[in-house]
Amino acid sequence: MREILIVGGGYAGFYAAWGLEKTLRPGEARVTVIDPRPYMTYQPFLPEVTAGSVEARHAAVSMRRHLRTSRLIAGTVSQIRHADRVVDVHPVSGADYELHYDTLVVTAGAVTRTFPIPGIAEHAIGLKHVEEAVAIRDRLLTAFDQAASLPRGAERQKLLTVVVVGGGFSGVEGFGELLSLATAMLKSYPELSFEELSFHLVEARGRILPEVSDKPGAWVVRSLERRGARVHLNTQLVSAEGGHVVLSSGEEFDSALVVWAAGNASNPVVHQHTDLPVDERGLIIVRADLRVGTNSHPIQDAWSAGDDAAVPDLASPTEGAHTVPNAQHAVRQGKMLAKNIAADLRGGTPRSYQHHSLGVVATLGLGRGIFQYKKIVIKGLPAWLMHRGYHVLAVPTWERKIRILMIWLTAALFGRDLVSLAAVQHPRDAFVGSGAASSHIQGTSGGSGHGGA
Repeated sequence: MREILIVGGGYAGFYAAWGLEKTLRPGEARVTVIDPRPYMTYQPFLPEVTAGSVEARHAAVSMRRHLRTSRLIAGTVSQIRHADRVVDVHPVSGADYELHYDTLVVTAGAVTRTFPIPGIAEHAIGLKHVEEAVAIRDRLLTAFDQAASLPRGAERQKLLTVVVVGGGFSGVEGFGELLSLATAMLKSYPELSFEELSFHLVEARGRILPEVSDKPGAWVVRSLERRGARVHLNTQLVSAEGGHVVLSSGEEFDSALVVWAAGNASNPVVHQHTDLPVDERGLIIVRADLRVGTNSHPIQDAWSAGDDAAVPDLASPTEGAHTVPNAQHAVRQGKMLAKNIAADLRGGTPRSYQHHSLGVVATLGLGRGIFQYKKIVIKGLPAWLMHRGYHVLAVPTWERKIRILMIWLTAALFGRDLVSLAAVQHPRDAFVGSGAASSHIQGTSGGSGHGGA
């Protein structure tokens, strides 16, 4: 039986595998997916996870629950040698090994782009995975608890200072949601005041949200500043050592929460460890039908899509344009991959990918948003409702849609849940600490378990 190997279980990889399971005939081929995580992250919900508007587990779609016939391998691919039809697998547990295949699908996705800035590796948190979004939320909630117990001063101000680096969609949405959460939390913390909150959005370019035009982008800046935030344009982060933030503008201040959302970089396995053709950005070169290669030099049995592929944008009036790396394209490219691979297996002709944008929409916090489609711009509550409506329709499976709608309904009735579970990141601390403290009472009966007669 033919072996189809999918490297990466993000949007494109998940939807490609899901589509192949529905399309392939019994015995026609076996699908294998390699990814270190057992779930697909629905990244547009991560900003709302940081604000507690969406439960973390609801932004993660279980691959084992939905990919019923595919073989799932928990690990990463460290080398692709397509000439030999083999990859080197680095499993989460166990020794590395080689895996042979007949058809390769590379949907490894992008990684967070970082720079050698002092303090970033030690203090910053990314915003690309569910774990990071949860950690950001818990860090902010914990900071409020600690600040409320301190007198006014430098340490309290540091706890109430938040810095988000990156003015793209991920950074702006995360920033807006955190600002909305912090403002709402003040009702539960009479010891703290609005004037003490210090929120900074740092962007190296002269504008934010490059996917929207200049005027809507400027409106977003004004909207954030009216809510008490500082937006630093044409500014870079110079250092964050010890939580002391230094900006290229000369401003300095301390911050207990630094979020890094300064864009994506090509996946290292794609950029440096494959014999497939890549462009100057480290992205796999693909044709409009998502086959790797060019029209004159196609690579047989190799396909790619998503953030690690340079997919021609046939809907763009600009010659040589490529699709932007977002969920809207990755989901549709994943579905197209499944259809094209099945067609290729059966001697058919794969179709070219072409998608006209439905516009861009972003949340800026509870009840606030921005939407643009060509020259049509919608702001405020209507745009926020459009954001929620679009993404609840886009998230896969009805089970996830219903769960998310129920969470939103509960929040509308009872408000936000403001409990921090930061301790869950170090689950053994309480156990080890209590064990050391109570070691002198060895021999007493154990705990509060169920007793017998």
